[in-house]
Amino acid sequence: MPKLSIKFNEEDTSRIIEMAWEDRTTFDDILATFGINESQVMKLMQKNLKRSSYHLWRKRVKEKSLKHKKLRSKAITRDHCPTQYKLGR
Repeated sequence: MPKLSIKFNEEDTSRIIEMAWEDRTTFDDILATFGINESQVMKLMQKNLKRSSYHLWRKRVKEKSLKHKKLRSKAITRDHCPTQYKLGR
């Protein structure tokens, strides 16, 4: 896994973690918003979550095809939860 060389403030780190947990937010969306790819998101999650939480997240991501746009059903037209931007971003 590549080293995460980008430093994020607490608010951005929290937002990336939130987006990573959301089923409808893809890794492509995180890349477009924060400039980090899937392996860098994994590194950030591993660094900032408890070990058990990280493993639960990885299991969830592996089971969900929603995290990758190419694997999504064409019936899914939105890419985020309606409350995703509740922080006024």
